[in-house]
Amino acid sequence: MNITLRTTTLADTATLPAIERSAGQRFLLIPELAWIADDQIISAAQHRGFAAAGMSWLAQVDGRPVGFLVAETLGSSLFIAELSLHLEWQGKGIGRRLIDYVAEQAREKGYTSLTLTTFRDVPWNAPLYARLGFEMLAEETLSPELREKRAEEVAHGQTYERRCAMRLMLR
Repeated sequence: MNITLRTTTLADTATLPAIERSAGQRFLLIPELAWIADDQIISAAQHRGFAAAGMSWLAQVDGRPVGFLVAETLGSSLFIAELSLHLEWQGKGIGRRLIDYVAEQAREKGYTSLTLTTFRDVPWNAPLYARLGFEMLAEETLSPELREKRAEEVAHGQTYERRCAMRLMLR
């Protein structure tokens, strides 16, 4: 299995919504979060925007796209807006490699950290990110931008208590 990590091109973006839709199927394992499997995903137009801005990275196996990470600048941090791996490729270390790759790209661009928001208690969310070196941020320490991200999630139907913000310092 040959894994390639690289910046997403505009030509790649058409394949990304299907990857995110497949990744969301894993939430069917958690009845109270099963709605995520059918929830709104990042549109092809939004993916083109991330790619055009140089804020999208692709994971391929033997030349086939299997995962992606899209991000945006949030102060001195690179905020991970979405990390998705096709369901059949989850649990094989590809997500870890993609995060490591993006962390290196972010470091080279002068970002001081990677940040994200995620579910506290979903095994492939906060517990996984903690194993990758991310720390959970206390609510009172959140930047105004991360507070805004958390508020947006609640506005889109997320339960505030189930979610958290996390940070990986880039040294």
